[in-house]
Amino acid sequence: MVMKKIVLGALLGLLLSLSSAAQTAEPAPPANPLAAWLRNAYTRNRNNIGKSAEKVPEDFYNMRPGTQTEVRTFGQIIGHLANFNYLWCAEAKGEKNPNEGNNFEKVTAKADLVKALNGALTYCDGVYSALTDASAREMIDITGPGGRHSQAPRISRLIQNFAHNNEHYGNLVTYMRIKGIVPPSATEP
Repeated sequence: MVMKKIVLGALLGLLLSLSSAAQTAEPAPPANPLAAWLRNAYTRNRNNIGKSAEKVPEDFYNMRPGTQTEVRTFGQIIGHLANFNYLWCAEAKGEKNPNEGNNFEKVTAKADLVKALNGALTYCDGVYSALTDASAREMIDITGPGGRHSQAPRISRLIQNFAHNNEHYGNLVTYMRIKGIVPPSATEP
């Protein structure tokens, strides 16, 4: 009987120590840390861009800072982002650009631009979701300036897409601040 109590006490102590060790153990790193980081960064950024497009009233879509016509309007930036998200995510996916032949920078109605942007971002979501560290290193065909074709790792095109989105989100923030609109990234974690 005493031996039973000792064994049960030892087992209980072992279970309690394992339980507390499990609670303080470092979490395991994600299976694809590079792909996971890029996917999360892209997702935060794409959400800010999409919310910005919806938040800005239609009458501000034709605004540009200053009078220089070579500076894009708010709406032209939204169209530009739709164009390039389709282009670069199609290349990363190894598919023909589903937007080929369209130029959303020429669209002026907010509803049409928001729809185009959401379509492009949704298209890219699938590419970023499917990304693994192994597929990130695969070589893909890309088209550069002047139509020059070359090969690059898949992740390079997706990083370029994320960076391009981030750059233009900065433009959108400036346009919103000029009009007294608080950008999504300033109000959400």
